Amino acid sequence: MKILKILPLLIVFISLNAVAQDGQFIRKKKEQIKALKVAFITDELSLTSDEAAKFWPLFNAFEDKQQEIKTQKLKGYLRRMDDNSFDKLSEKDAATMLTQMESTEDELYQLKKKFVTSLKVVISPVKILKLKKAEENFNRKLLQQYRDRKLGK
Repeated sequence: MKILKILPLLIVFISLNAVAQDGQFIRKKKEQIKALKVAFITDELSLTSDEAAKFWPLFNAFEDKQQEIKTQKLKGYLRRMDDNSFDKLSEKDAATMLTQMESTEDELYQLKKKFVTSLKVVISPVKILKLKKAEENFNRKLLQQYRDRKLGK
């Protein structure tokens, strides 16, 4: 009889433990990816120690703010689009949502412009362009590794 009372608690505890471990795993993977990205960009840009000391705080602040905007706003829109009620969205609600999405995209664009302006004081325009290329190459390689792993190559 006591086991029947304890069993649901045990199941809940095990489930919560599994979720926590999954969250830690995801957090570790994100940290590993970030470390690889830092190494990749550092290598691609050939930053001097003075440039690196000024560049990385700017870059990290930009990445954090960009992620915050995407998490708070864009993912909210996407969740609403995936919802079953999306097919029943009125034209007025769709127009409002579209305006909000455009505003968020503009906010991201303005953030990027501000970032590039602040980078011009720290690194050369050539290195800023190399940064853009390095980020694209890193993302492409990361996606390719994911695909290869998923396909078992």
